[in-house]
Amino acid sequence: MGGWATREVVTVSTTPHQSWPVPAEDVVPTEELVRRAGAKPFTSLADLPGSDPFAGDEEYDAFLTDLYVSRRSDVA
Repeated sequence: MGGWATREVVTVSTTPHQSWPVPAEDVVPTEELVRRAGAKPFTSLADLPGSDPFAGDEEYDAFLTDLYVSRRSDVA
């Protein structure tokens, strides 16, 4: 008799013992995570640590050049 083929379904995960969906008791709202971390909003760019991530114009130009090249490396 021509019936349906039987298939085995195997679930694979890179995270062992992961259950889905995540149990509600394991979910922490973002607001609570922020409170626990003691994070505060900044009101000015001056509040950010460090004023410039680059040592100078040459370093900034090198970064932009590298970024430009890497974004177009697959275009030929």
